[in-house]
Amino acid sequence: MTTKEIYNLAINLGIEADLRGRQAVIEHQNYIKHKYRRLSKEDKANFDLERLTNPYADSRLLVDNGRGDIKKILVGIDMEGPELLAAKWLGDIDLVISHHPEGLGLAGLSEVMDLQADVLAQYGIPINIAESVIRPRIEEVHRGVLPANHNRAVDMANLLSLDYMCLHTPADNLGARYLVDLIAEKESQLKRVSDLLELLSQIPEYAQAIRYKAGPILFAGHKDSHCGRIAVTEFTGGTSGSKDIYEKMANFGIGTVVGMHMSEEHRREAEKNHINVVIAGHMASDSLGMNLFLDKLEEQGIDVIPTSGLVRIKRLC
Repeated sequence: MTTKEIYNLAINLGIEADLRGRQAVIEHQNYIKHKYRRLSKEDKANFDLERLTNPYADSRLLVDNGRGDIKKILVGIDMEGPELLAAKWLGDIDLVISHHPEGLGLAGLSEVMDLQADVLAQYGIPINIAESVIRPRIEEVHRGVLPANHNRAVDMANLLSLDYMCLHTPADNLGARYLVDLIAEKESQLKRVSDLLELLSQIPEYAQAIRYKAGPILFAGHKDSHCGRIAVTEFTGGTSGSKDIYEKMANFGIGTVVGMHMSEEHRREAEKNHINVVIAGHMASDSLGMNLFLDKLEEQGIDVIPTSGLVRIKRLC
């Protein structure tokens, strides 16, 4: 596989796993194309054309030197200057993959957050309410990433002649889909929050994270509380959503939220609105999604070298 083929595979797998469903992603892309066609000539010149084919603005092929077949890749959660230097030092690395966004991917982080509103709508929150609540948070995240040195790692990858990409929402989609399907399969056994924590602890990435004191944890609520309706709503879609959503969740029948990570401010709002919160763990959750993708690459004979917080678990047949 070439670097471009690996990138395209990741985007396609992300679409297939998207919690909105493939058709909803296609409709969203058609809306972006419609908006593009209506732009002035001047605005079209500045338009990010990648948005027409890639629904995940936080995931980008950042450097492609046209190497041909990729045989060995270095992969981690955060792949920046030190990791890129390590890749060059190892000498036989054809491609570096970061999970967390860099370059244009980081600059576009807020553009994937509308996914969260659509997922909330699937759990019964009217889409107009979900969009209204998430919109100020999207604007906040956009302002927050503006001062970042977006291209720092990309510039280094170019200097070192390393192929380089970041795969954020596609991998998070894979992890979220895995958990949604697992929770649906075990629904009859998940009466109380303790049952949910036990289920997560049986997933290899989380089992290993527990040993590092970074595994699933109860963030709000009580282990003996009933789960009620379980929603995997804080697992994909860029970054954490609005703290104001928990009141809406409670009003529309959600009892327990599963997420990767959560701020104290968000936790207090969830607790105030009687929402149980189970935080699965950030690095372990990122690893889960990346592993589901990396297995596809290893099936193609590509050698995967994990680093930078990636807990590599293989599910190859």
